[in-house]
Amino acid sequence: MELKETPVKSGTPNRAKFIVGGLLIVAAIVYLIVTSTKASAQYFLTVDELNQKGAEIVGREIRVSGAVIGDTIQYDAQNLHLTFDVAHVPGDNKEIEAQGGLAAVLHEAVIDPTRTRIQVEYNGVMPDLLRNEAQAIMTGRMNENGVFIAEELLLKCPTKYEEAVPSQAEGG
Repeated sequence: MELKETPVKSGTPNRAKFIVGGLLIVAAIVYLIVTSTKASAQYFLTVDELNQKGAEIVGREIRVSGAVIGDTIQYDAQNLHLTFDVAHVPGDNKEIEAQGGLAAVLHEAVIDPTRTRIQVEYNGVMPDLLRNEAQAIMTGRMNENGVFIAEELLLKCPTKYEEAVPSQAEGG
């Protein structure tokens, strides 16, 4: 009886399928990481930059930062309509530190009548941190009248935190 040699399949087509499938999964993961990083890395414009862009940004979603001018805050609690003005503050952290820190920069922006300002409108509950010299970071759109219509409003009040630090240090 003669033994016939049967060809052994090497499994190369199956291995290729696994490699292609693995590469597709890795490519999908890389794509998701890149797109989510770009979405969360949206920077904000300063009030000066916003004014320089003029009509080209009307209606486009943008993020703007400025110092809240307390005298201009007007809130209609019945209709949940809030308006206030913000003044230009630098967007560069090195420049902010060189001018004495965020609290000093916000204070100077509010008291300087020559600073560029924009009016902001927001519909919703008035945030607790909305006060004079707070930093407002707003996402929204500029309308044709030069008013920024904020859809999202984030406020930072550096003086609140700076005043809290010494008492925490003394107590601890």
